[in-house]
Amino acid sequence: MAYEPRPWVGTIPEGTHRLCACGESANKPYCDGSHGRTGSARTPALFKAEADSQVAVCQCGRSGNAPLCDGSHQRA
Repeated sequence: MAYEPRPWVGTIPEGTHRLCACGESANKPYCDGSHGRTGSARTPALFKAEADSQVAVCQCGRSGNAPLCDGSHQRA
């Protein structure tokens, strides 16, 4: 799986999570360690949700607000 041209939208449960930044996880938006297998320099982004949170997680790799989407995929 490579980067996708749209965000992952859903609920992230309360707690700290490792979110995929390399675009290769089979368990998006969560990191599954694929960056280590592929040799990617992009490591997971830590995201702390104070409560269950509806979010849009960047999957295009261009967000200036990573790991959250800032709409950069629309300007590509």
